[in-house]
Amino acid sequence: MERPAWAPQGIDLTVPSVSRIYDYYLGGSHNFEVDRDAGRKATEAWPGLPKIMQANRAFMRRAIRYAAEQGVTQFLDIGSGIPTFGNVHEVALKADPAAHVVYVDNDPVAVAHSRAVLHDCDQADVVSADFRSPQDVLLSTEVERLLDFDRPVAVLLVALLHFVEDKDDPWKTVAEFRDALAPGSLLVLSHAGEGETRRPARAEEFMDVYRNFGSPLSLRPREEVLRFFDGFELVEPGLVAMPRWRPDSPPEQEDPVTFGGFAGVGTVPASGHLG
Repeated sequence: MERPAWAPQGIDLTVPSVSRIYDYYLGGSHNFEVDRDAGRKATEAWPGLPKIMQANRAFMRRAIRYAAEQGVTQFLDIGSGIPTFGNVHEVALKADPAAHVVYVDNDPVAVAHSRAVLHDCDQADVVSADFRSPQDVLLSTEVERLLDFDRPVAVLLVALLHFVEDKDDPWKTVAEFRDALAPGSLLVLSHAGEGETRRPARAEEFMDVYRNFGSPLSLRPREEVLRFFDGFELVEPGLVAMPRWRPDSPPEQEDPVTFGGFAGVGTVPASGHLG
């Protein structure tokens, strides 16, 4: 297989990537045939996946605008994936030209493409690190340059945590990030699950697509997703289906498939700064 100019050296072009499959769902161009093949198989098993991903991005954009309305102008997007139209720094800078954004991903393609997109943007940067190693994120030169943790920061964990298995205790890791945050900081989170719609009959086939290349999915129930907000105060309307979180238009206009999964925003209370 010929390596595209944008693909970093050293990556295996024969193994699918979560971030490149997501890019495919969103209609992006930074994916390989192996990613498109995995995405097609996943969509056959779980029809409507691209619409779910679009609803996820729409929730993220609304949450960023909400953060800016609360005076939060610093954003840490962990598991950011490959930048596409309407990404965090574009929405944040439109809401507040003083905003600062740091992206974090462990996919070399996502990191390389992010650097290319951000090369002339002094207010945004990318860190090559893993969510499961909070100190690698928090102590990175990019974070230290752009983010001031004595002031509120919005941490985005959008469509990430369902790729972290229970054995890695993602609740503990979220708590580590929470403890570094100043009062008024926000946790922006979305997570796959049944939500208001039942998983399709072929859900196991869908999950096998990701399991087969080493990125198993955890479709957690609402109670387990809610635990990620321990130590935060949930913002109204709470933990809900993505189209129901402060929608721009009536949720009834959305495709029913997008009501699977959960989305929510929490804030660090005045007594919550433990860092």
